[in-house]
Amino acid sequence: MKKIIHSRIKPFWQSDKAMLYHADSMGLLPKFESETIDMIFADPPYFLSDDGISCSGGKQVSVNKAEWDKALPVKDKHAFNRRWIRMCKRVLQPNGTIWISGTLHNIYSVGLALEQEGFRILNNITWQKSNPPPNLACRCFTHSTETVLWACKVNAKHLFNYSLMKEYNGGKQMKDVWSGSLTPRGEKSFGKHPTQKPEYLLERIILASTKEDALILDPFTGSSTTGAVALKQGRRFIGIDNEAEYLEISKQRLIEAGGLC
Repeated sequence: MKKIIHSRIKPFWQSDKAMLYHADSMGLLPKFESETIDMIFADPPYFLSDDGISCSGGKQVSVNKAEWDKALPVKDKHAFNRRWIRMCKRVLQPNGTIWISGTLHNIYSVGLALEQEGFRILNNITWQKSNPPPNLACRCFTHSTETVLWACKVNAKHLFNYSLMKEYNGGKQMKDVWSGSLTPRGEKSFGKHPTQKPEYLLERIILASTKEDALILDPFTGSSTTGAVALKQGRRFIGIDNEAEYLEISKQRLIEAGGLC
């Protein structure tokens, strides 16, 4: 794969179609060549680890995931979102697009940051989970959706594979509410990530907005659902994460998806 990062920076793992980097995206993204990425999918920290409780496997568990997800003051959270989105804009092709997932804990900041950094929001996708965990506190409705924002640079002519999406949807124009289950156990065979997305979600995103051999970036790659789907669909991939544990899972998933060592 063509080098788009300074050659002295060694990847955690690489093949002819994929690269993984053990790094903080804030430090690595400035070292990318500008306008080299066709599409970005980002699942940034939601900042919801506030010592509350949640439900997993029918049991009460702590909502805390890790230090990287620790709740922040609104001002700091928004500054973080503006910074990484600004860095992503620089490396994105002029007509490329960015997809960002989130919940009520961060998505409103993300939407504002996109507009402040020169993006135009194309769609507000609602991912409706068919099997969400119950709300144990019983003080509000069950949290059963996440939002995925799709955006392009202002005045850009973005790619949208409309006909394919219509075919994908049984011949009808696809709506912006997508329903499906949480990540199945079979997609966690190499290990678990606390915010892992199901492959069907990334498959739709990638097929909707890229062509074959496109270069896709995930700056918070986790266990690399984005990369696994990208390789299966004939695309190339770069993933960045600061947790080596998750990159080991990513490596195995990418090898299984066709990214040979």
